[in-house]
Amino acid sequence: MGIANQVAYKLEHLILDGGLAPGQKIPSERQLSARLGVSRSAVREALHELQARGVIETRHGKGSFVASIVPDASAETSNSPLMHLYQGHPRTLYDLLEVREQLDGQAAYLAAQRATDMDRHKLTKAFTALESTDPLSNARPDHGFHLAIVEASHNPVLVHILSGLKNMMLLTVQAAVSNLNPRQDMRSKIMRQHRQLYEAIMAAKPEQARKIATAHVRQVRQTMTEMEKRGDELLRVPAPEELENLLTDPANR
Repeated sequence: MGIANQVAYKLEHLILDGGLAPGQKIPSERQLSARLGVSRSAVREALHELQARGVIETRHGKGSFVASIVPDASAETSNSPLMHLYQGHPRTLYDLLEVREQLDGQAAYLAAQRATDMDRHKLTKAFTALESTDPLSNARPDHGFHLAIVEASHNPVLVHILSGLKNMMLLTVQAAVSNLNPRQDMRSKIMRQHRQLYEAIMAAKPEQARKIATAHVRQVRQTMTEMEKRGDELLRVPAPEELENLLTDPANR
């Protein structure tokens, strides 16, 4: 394996290991050359190779950045096919919650095992923002808390999958907030589960974290299913203007 190939391999390993996240700027050629102990020409060749593979992307005048392995979540606008399915087929909400139940549980398990001090700092910040926001309008901080857990899992495949579904997952959170949080009993349960989940991850208790995360999403899904069986009309999607604001708000990117 040539030197440039070795450099490319090391950079790919960093990306897969979470050391370089999607959208993160790659260190300069000079920095990489010094860090890896190779010539700048070898670094340049390696970056060109990674760019050709679609692993990184170069932005004129700004440098090279880690590319997203899955489609950018910002592409999930209100006009996307998946969004039309979500709006037109009631079962899609539950399909998404079924996916969340499994992935959130695994993310929580891994986060409790692998979270770094920086991850715990970010998670604490996200949890504090969630607790300090009005429960009747806290979809974004609620979603942000769950995303912080996913990032702390340090599983790049899981991170990329959920990044690609970010907007759709946000809508499941919005549905829960709209339909469940107005009920005092449910609001209290959800807030308690969030705190228990946060504490389990901070205390490095993987099995407990998985159990809480899975039960949390399952409860949301089952409660909304029961509401529909009783004849309650669920609010799945905000009004068009609210929907566009929700999906394009900078805080959600």
